[in-house]
Parts: sequence; C-alpha cells; structure tokens
Amino acid sequence: MRIDGVGQFTARDARDAAEWARLAAFCARHGQGAFSRDPHIGGHVTGSAFVLSPDGASVLLTHHAKLDRWLQLGGHCDGIADARFVALKEAYEESGLARIRLLSDAVFDVDIHQIPARGAEPAHLHYDVRFLMQAEAGEIAVTAESHALKWVPLAELARFTASESVSRMARLLASGWLTTGKNASVTC
Repeated sequence: MRIDGVGQFTARDARDAAEWARLAAFCARHGQGAFSRDPHIGGHVTGSAFVLSPDGASVLLTHHAKLDRWLQLGGHCDGIADARFVALKEAYEESGLARIRLLSDAVFDVDIHQIPARGAEPAHLHYDVRFLMQAEAGEIAVTAESHALKWVPLAELARFTASESVSRMARLLASGWLTTGKNASVTC
C-alpha cells in the first residue's frame, strides 16, 4: 500500500492495517494540509527515525523536553509533504550525527497517537510515520529539544521507556523485518 508523501507500507497485522487506513483517510481528506500544523484539522503527519547504532545493537533515544519521555527522534513536517525526508532531517537535527543511512525506503511503522493540549495548541493527533536508519559517523549532541540523548541497547529498552510504540519497533526489528522482503525500496 502506498500514500503520496508518505511512502510504501506492508501491514503485518490488523493494528497495522487499521493505522494505515486511518493515515490514508486523513491524507486523502486533507491533501497537502495533512503535512501542515493547521490546528483546525485535528492533527498532522509527523516523521520519525528509529536510528540504530553502527553495530545495530542499540537505538538512539531522546529524552523529549516537552513530553518528558524517552522516544525515537522525529518531528513535524511543517508543510513538507515527504515524511521520509522529514524523518531523516529530524534525525540529523536532533542527534548531532554527521552521517545517517536510511536502511529502507519502506515505512517501518505507523503510530497514531494523541498529543495533549499545550498552551494555545489544542489536543490533536500525530500520524507518525517511522523509518529505520543507522548511524554511520559522528558523535551525538543534545539539542534544545531534548534533556538527553542515549544509545540504548535494544535488549534494555524496557528500562528507558514503557511506550508500546517504541517497544513495537524493537520487536519488529528482532522479528527480522530487514530480511523479510517487506521493506523493498519504493519511490515516494
């Protein structure tokens, strides 16, 4: 299944199929606006990066400044209708790494979640599109968007986050996602 500006995704179960259908309906309903921060449409597409260490044994997590939780890197599209590009851009901006490699053009995971109201911004949904990446060069450096950055061994992920969406990505990776053929390169 493919969505313009988002990419190709293969649902693995009913949850995946439902999330993808919701994302597709949102994008169809709002077109380019789905990639904006328009508060009147109830949400927006975001791009995230599940960045593996060079040896593939750890994932880079940020202790998010606003949400006060350990999460993968990522952010708002801000009008850029290319979730894969946004995920890679955010990975660079939030990590300080000098070189990051996209491991597949295919969407790694989709997660739609509620963001609470904050200040003048109403509660809304993030239609988060995640891509699998790997660090190749550089040292991590904390930015103003996070309290900390840490390479967390995949085997110790539960010590840092109880987030099902982060845990699901680790399980997906452990299940052999990169070798199943469900991640074939496509053009967005």
